[in-house]
This record gives sequence, C-alpha cells and structure tokens, in this order.
Amino acid sequence: MLNLSILNLVPLRQGQNFVQAVDAMTRLAQLAERLNFRRYWIAEHHNMPNMASSSTQLLIQHTLANTQKIVVGAGGVMLPNHSPLQVAEQYGTLSQLYPNRVEIGLGRAPGTDMRTAAALRRGNINPDFAEDIATLRRYFSEESRKDSVKAYMAIGQNVPMIILGSSPESAYLAAELGLPYAFASHFAPRFLEMAVEIYRSQFKPSAVLDKPYVIVGANAIVAQTDSEAESLATSQTQLFLGVVTGQTNAVQPPFESEKALWQGFHLPFMGQEKAMVQAMTSCSLIGSPDTVKQQLNALRERVQFEELMAVSYIFDEDRQHRSYELLNELVQK
Repeated sequence: MLNLSILNLVPLRQGQNFVQAVDAMTRLAQLAERLNFRRYWIAEHHNMPNMASSSTQLLIQHTLANTQKIVVGAGGVMLPNHSPLQVAEQYGTLSQLYPNRVEIGLGRAPGTDMRTAAALRRGNINPDFAEDIATLRRYFSEESRKDSVKAYMAIGQNVPMIILGSSPESAYLAAELGLPYAFASHFAPRFLEMAVEIYRSQFKPSAVLDKPYVIVGANAIVAQTDSEAESLATSQTQLFLGVVTGQTNAVQPPFESEKALWQGFHLPFMGQEKAMVQAMTSCSLIGSPDTVKQQLNALRERVQFEELMAVSYIFDEDRQHRSYELLNELVQK
C-alpha cells in the first residue's frame, strides 16, 4: 500500500493576505486528517511575499492545535538557517505538547536567496549539514543529560527525523544514517532516479529503520476530466514561470488551457522559459483519476518509493480539496 501525504508551502492566492493563507493551510490539514493521510508537512521559505511559510514551527503548532491525530512536520527545517539547539528546543516543546504527532524533515538548502540566508545565519554561511544533524540528534538523546548544554524539552523525545534532498549528495547521508529519505522531485526532479538508487543501494539499517523508506514529492492535480485538470494546472504553471522569471506573484486564477496560457504571455525567450518550467514540473500527476492512476503507475515503475508527498497549486480551494479527495481514492484502489 502506498502512503499518501501533503506538503504545503502555504502560498497566498491572488487577493489573499497572510492570515487567509494560514487559514487555508489549516483547512487543508483538517481535510488531510479526515482522509487519513500519513502526514502533513509545512515548508520553510524566507523573504518571499507570496509564501506564508517563514516561521514554520509556529505554523506547525497552529496546525497541531487545530487537528486531532495527523502527524505534522517540517518539510523541512532548513538546518543551515538554525542552530541545532534552537531546533531541538522548539520541536522538543512541540513533541511534549503533542506527543507522537511531530516530526522533522531536515534540509541543507536555505529556502531563500543568499543575501537573506546570510541574514538568517548571521555570518555562519558554511555550516556542516551532517555535523549539525549529529548535534541535533544528540540533544534529543538520553545521553545528552550529562552534557553541559542541554535542550531540556527535547531530551528523550522520540521525534522522527527525515533527510530531505534534491540532489544525490543527501542520498548518501540518509543511507549512512539509516534515516528515511524524501526527495523534492516536485520542483527538482532531475536527479530523482539517481538519488533513490544511491539511497537504496547504500542504505545501512539503523535503530530507526531496518530497510529504506523513500518519500517522493510530486505535483498532483486531479479533476473529473483531463481538460479540467489541465486548466487547473495552469495556476501551477504560472507560479513556476514566476520562479523562472524572478517574479513572486501569488497563485493566479487558471487559464482555460495550457495553450491559452502561453499565448497570453509575450515574454522574450519564451521558448527557453517554457522549457525550464516544464523541466521543473516534470514530476506532476495531472488529469482525471484514470489518467493520474496511469501516471502514478508509470512513476512507480521508474522509481521505487513507499510514500507520495503531494503538492498542489490550485486557485480554487474547493477544487483543491476535491483534487486531494480524488487522489486519495485512486491511491487506495
């Protein structure tokens, strides 16, 4: 059985403010809980006017307080932006308040531009990711009771940790540590197959896992018909086009079709930009339930994974919720 989860970057839709985006985030978490999704992750991004996910741990606490049982985690904690002590104190506290419902996805990227990253790190621009993970895990261990510096709320708290990656480098680390591995193929699919193969072939059993566990990120937009889903997906295309062109627009209303979208833009080098968008979004499941089922099966033939972490940029919230309902139904079949 394939596990199904949701990653939410908490994007603002056109006309929304930050509070409204967070309210939408909460409603989506409640839907995920009703549908018995495996986990609900919230991303970390900084200095972006179209994303409300800059204080991830606060959004996680808000989500936990407004749900009952679903596991809520960071997708992820961009560890170079934080001291391991602070992360341990924050997520140790969350785990104390919401036992067995908190987990941490750990990433090595800043989740922002380099100038903002420098402001977050306050001069520590080259942290050692593996060393920081070891330090963080130490704070959560019982052995840390004898250390001079302790994260008291974290000691003995069994908060699961997952290594995030968008390149093969992180696959080696996840395999060496025997931790689950989540690949960000929803925006960086180029090395998906290579990274998963490295992780599986190099995996060393640990006290956490006795065999590999892979989470694959994918953009997922499901509707009653292929044409409806393709129309809804034009909001996603516009968002990624903004990434390529350096614009940070909120999620926009959809076009009637992909063709209509590209005809509506008159940008220089559009062929190159279109190719870049298509490359970034190539790990997408878009269509009717039958079409998406075929796409999902094809993806599973290409790469072995235990869990699908779905992302959707759908302008209409009701249609977004219906998309996740349809995705859940087809995965369960």
